[in-house]
Amino acid sequence: MKKLTIEEMDRLDVAAFRQAPKLPVIVVLDNVRSLHNVGSVLRSADAFAVEAVYLCGITATPPSAEIHKTALGAEDSMEWRYFKSTLEAIAHLRERKATVWAVEQVEGSQKLGDVRPEAGRLHALVLGHEVKGVDQAVVDACDGAIEIPQYGTKHSLNVSVTAGIVMWEMSRLLRRE
Repeated sequence: MKKLTIEEMDRLDVAAFRQAPKLPVIVVLDNVRSLHNVGSVLRSADAFAVEAVYLCGITATPPSAEIHKTALGAEDSMEWRYFKSTLEAIAHLRERKATVWAVEQVEGSQKLGDVRPEAGRLHALVLGHEVKGVDQAVVDACDGAIEIPQYGTKHSLNVSVTAGIVMWEMSRLLRRE
């Protein structure tokens, strides 16, 4: 087994990627404070070719050396948009007829493995603050909640890890349709 070179992986350049079809998924960051987490989410969003990342509230926006450190250029390839509040972003998503999911441990949440996103529909995944999670008012504004089953002693995962897991599953399910 030999590692593939960049040329052998046949990746799109930024201009071609921006024009390429995208997965109908938008990732919404609700007051995520770590610039490294923002960069990591942008990089994972690029990897799964989701439509966009919405940065809300105190969530930092590019350009930023700290975001670039983990995004590695995904801040340029990914479509991103800033909203003063996550509720404003959800209102925008409602206008677009999106199904909005909080990724949070709440009463009535669906386990990630049980989620069946509707093909042909736009889906939004709202991820929250590293300590406080998704704000309750934002959870209330969502159509439902997705929870990643966990089996250890900790009750949460890092927000960028969570984003990667949930984007992978949505990509797997929606690309299968």
